[in-house]
Parts: sequence; C-alpha cells; structure tokens
Amino acid sequence: MSEATVTQEGTPDGGLIGHSTNLVGLSTAFLADVAFNARPVPVHVSGVREMNGGLFEMLGLAADLTEAGDAFAAYMMAMFGIDREQREPGNAAGRRRYRSSYLRLIKGWGYDSNGPEGAVLKGWVESRFGIFPTFHQERLVRQAPAAWAAYVAEKMSSRFHNNAIMAQLDLLYEFCQWALLRFASPAETHLTLYRGVNDFDEHPIRQRIDRRRIVMRLNSLSSFTAERDIADCFGDVILTARVPREKILFFNTLMASHPLKGEGEYLVIGGDYELGVSR
Repeated sequence: MSEATVTQEGTPDGGLIGHSTNLVGLSTAFLADVAFNARPVPVHVSGVREMNGGLFEMLGLAADLTEAGDAFAAYMMAMFGIDREQREPGNAAGRRRYRSSYLRLIKGWGYDSNGPEGAVLKGWVESRFGIFPTFHQERLVRQAPAAWAAYVAEKMSSRFHNNAIMAQLDLLYEFCQWALLRFASPAETHLTLYRGVNDFDEHPIRQRIDRRRIVMRLNSLSSFTAERDIADCFGDVILTARVPREKILFFNTLMASHPLKGEGEYLVIGGDYELGVSR
C-alpha cells in the first residue's frame, strides 16, 4: 500500500456500522476525527454536572487530587450503595452479590478488556460519544453479525446494569475531566501516551502518512500508559499518541485506591488518531 492511501479495514463501505447518537452535544463524526484531537473543545455528558452539583461543590474544597479522589469515592458510595456495608440482600440460599459499580468494571477491564466488563465500558462510549467499537473478542464488522450479537449481549447484560451503571460512568468521566483540568494536567491540552501491540487486529489502519506515522481507528476504548517502558511489555510495536484531555475516561492516579494501579494505565476514548509507530 502506498503512502497516504486510506484503507477501510474494519469499516466496509467506508461508513459507520450502524446508526449512533451521543449525549455530548457534538457530532460523532467530529468527535471521532483527527481534527478533534488536533483542536479539542470541552466535552461534557449532558446534565451530569447540573444534576450532581453537590459533588462538584465538595471537589472544589479539595486541596489536592488525593482529597478530591476521596470525596468522589465517598459520593459514589452514598449515591449508589457500592461499599461493603451496603450490599444487596441475600437470596434464599443466603448468597450475596455486590451491586454493579464502576470499580468492578475497571477491575474486569484490567483482567480482560474483551470480557463482559469491557463490553459495558465500550458500550458506554458508544452511547455517550457515538463511537462504535472496532474489536471485542474479534473484529466487529458488518460481515460478522454473530460477533456483533455477542458484543451487544454482553454490553446489555443485567449482571452489570442493576445499579445505574451508565450514570456511574458518566460521573467517573466528569470527575476525570475535572481532575485533569484542576490538578493532574492544568497546563496541558494533550498527554503523550503509549500502547504496545503485536498486530493491528484491534485497531484498523486508516491511512499511512509515512514510515513512522499512521492514522488508525482506535477501539472505542483502549488502554494506554504514560510510561514507554511499560508499553514495551505489551507488544513489539509501540504506538505513540497525543491524546486530548477530553478523550480520557480514567487515569491511574485519579483515586488513591483502584484496580489499575500497577501499569500507569489510562483509558482512552477512541476514534481516528494520528500515531507514531516504532519498534
């Protein structure tokens, strides 16, 4: 394939796989385009900050990110009953299960981003940003209806939708955006992040700009790290991205305690990205 040739891997006909809407007041085409990444604008999930004014008042009193993370965790416990003392009643056999929570999804993502928890997280991106996933256990294309059916079944499973899980993820995103602007990277519009891969099955190449730069359609949600040495552990090919703040759902120092502490992980919302490629 020659330079600057666009491929349509994973997107037959060059179009979307289905009809999408979003809840952020910007067109999906713009959100998923490299133009947004180059010149991002503020993004908010409709109504979340307005309906949770008390949370952001508490956050405004925090002296640092640690205090803010503690305030967020306390608010989520009170709102959604996800701490140990507020478990659902046991069934006839005396067994109990925790209410679905954003922490449980993050933990599941850490084990396997193509598991049921990963499907719910990718489904949240699809619902809020209108950006479809490109991969979940296998490529998601029009010619693979069984793969799409399996993804939809997992993202809609009642196992993870019994506790307003989408509202929890809305709050996680808004808190992440607040924290990035207030404490984590107030002077930076973008973060340089890395991802190690061994192949391009999950992320179809859209354009080869030159030998070291490509445009790639990232999955609706992908793991990156701020440490190149960590990315080296996950693949022979290193993708380098300048990710706008607005496309980060979660980062490893957002809260004092969570399941993704070990790898400096960032959860990055997808679309087309211009990436550096190195080995």
